[in-house]
Amino acid sequence: RHKNIVAVTGDGVNDSPALKRADIGVAMGIAGSDVSKEAADMILLDDNFASIVNGIEEGRLIFDNLKKSICYTLTSNIPEITPYLAFIVFGLPLPLTTVLILLIDLGTDLWPAISLAYERAEADIMKRPPRRAHVDKLVSFKLISFAYLQIGIIQAAAGFVSYFYVLWDSGLVTESLLWNQNFFEQSDLHRKVLKQAQTAFFFSIIIVQWADLLIAKTRMLSIFEQGMWNLALNLGLLFETVLGLFLVYVPPCNVVFGTEPLWFRHFLPAIPFSVFIFFYDEVRKLIMRRHPKVAKYWAW
Repeated sequence: RHKNIVAVTGDGVNDSPALKRADIGVAMGIAGSDVSKEAADMILLDDNFASIVNGIEEGRLIFDNLKKSICYTLTSNIPEITPYLAFIVFGLPLPLTTVLILLIDLGTDLWPAISLAYERAEADIMKRPPRRAHVDKLVSFKLISFAYLQIGIIQAAAGFVSYFYVLWDSGLVTESLLWNQNFFEQSDLHRKVLKQAQTAFFFSIIIVQWADLLIAKTRMLSIFEQGMWNLALNLGLLFETVLGLFLVYVPPCNVVFGTEPLWFRHFLPAIPFSVFIFFYDEVRKLIMRRHPKVAKYWAW
């Protein structure tokens, strides 16, 4: 009635109805009857009640890491879809092609997203109250608003700044691009500049995803408390960077995927956005740790 989580332990036939009715029914693996084991959600193979705590911690860790991976993956959807909105609404030459989006989703983002499954438990994981199952879903409104309306918007801004910077650096007047989707069909040089601008947008997403991966490591704690002990994640950061550079600078990839080599200065516009994402989230987590009431509305 109070919507609290109730766990019941039992080993006999008479305990079966209570085990079945409880949110978590825990049966004894050695001394328990077959009927109680059938009714239970969890079976203690060693009949040790301390194993319940270990099981809860492992369950919370799995739930946490799933949320982290989903949040990381969803964030890049905004910088991937906003170029098409700009293409439709403002008639802007497409800042990001479908092929480059697939390279992000099936290439550079794949290893980092999986690596979050290997993240160790946060220090406060067993200090949290039980999850409210009717409210705290795996994919909640707060998670979507954080991924889309906060971090995703910043990432999209990084992409457009990088895109327009390449065009400006090439001497093109950006005002002439609005409602002029055939602007870059004038010559091979124009087409090359467009591909270079699209490539800059593509790599800017990789750069801001560095910060997105780091902030996804924890839901409440600072990354300086959590540390960088996840080897799979560290290698994932290296992997997405090397793969991105490979796609940008290897000539056969330029032909197949429509990328174009970038100058070093073309990487720079996205870096401040990546740094901002990192420190924005650190401040957000600090506020939530110091003011727990705020965390109820801000934590995903």
